[in-house]
Amino acid sequence: MKKLLASYGRDDEFRAVAELIIDEEEKKNNRVLARSLRKTLEAGPSRPPRPKALAPLIPFPEAAGDFIELVEPTHNKQDIVLSAENVRVLLGLMKEFRRADEVRRRGLSVRSKLLFCGPPGCGKTLCAEIFAAELGLPLYIVKLDRLISSYLGETAANVRKIFEFARKQPCVLFFDEFDALARARDDGGEHNELRRVVNSLLIFIDRITPKGFLIAATNLDKALDTAVWRRFDEVIWFDRPDRRMIERFLRMKFKNVAIAVDPTSHVAELDGYSYAEIDRVSVQAIKAAVINKRKEVRESDLREAIADERRRKHGSARLTQPT
Repeated sequence: MKKLLASYGRDDEFRAVAELIIDEEEKKNNRVLARSLRKTLEAGPSRPPRPKALAPLIPFPEAAGDFIELVEPTHNKQDIVLSAENVRVLLGLMKEFRRADEVRRRGLSVRSKLLFCGPPGCGKTLCAEIFAAELGLPLYIVKLDRLISSYLGETAANVRKIFEFARKQPCVLFFDEFDALARARDDGGEHNELRRVVNSLLIFIDRITPKGFLIAATNLDKALDTAVWRRFDEVIWFDRPDRRMIERFLRMKFKNVAIAVDPTSHVAELDGYSYAEIDRVSVQAIKAAVINKRKEVRESDLREAIADERRRKHGSARLTQPT
């Protein structure tokens, strides 16, 4: 029993000790008790899937270290709601990656360069994290603020360093706000230096065969240079959730929360909101119950959280209107 208590919070160890106790009861002929204990153990809360072993990391290169950051996964596939089409495409990419050697032996290329497009807050970054975790690949996020140098000619050299790293290290290399690098070269507001960066970027994407995946994400797909699109093996669109997806997301957010109202009764009010906005509504409603020392979320908590988000959206819309 002391071992059992000491192992609390470490799922595998706790289960192993519990199994030993059940085995001992069976040996003592306490079969009814053993059967009851085993039934209770099996009916306990399901354990989250164990993260897959990460690909071995090569020594972190000083040349690329200033521009990329290793991100530890904190979410799993239970934390995201995707369209059926996106699920199909992503599962296909994962299967292809796992059988890459067989594909290449037949003289075929493996899809490894992905472009994620869609409005902010619709799951692009979260999907990249979960995708990497499911494949057991480390996720590196490109730090654009450091990558884009104020010194003439340095940005293209910095881009070269991270592509060289991705060529050697099995990983998911994630460019967020990719439009900051790959803006259309015919944009009159761009100077010659950024045009040279786009030229270099196109060459690097063309030539690289990453050991994992290169994923670029943008909220401004219309701002991308037209030549960028054909450099990617797949383009995946992340739209605002429809009502069915909003319902799934709300059920997921409140599944472990005591609530006096069915949150899905507010689906119509949240139509047109992004996942990030709906998440903010959910968290705010839960916090209201905590702050007011209540054990459950009430209808009023949800209504006030939705009203706050509506006010916030209205303010954002005013900021984008021409004066």
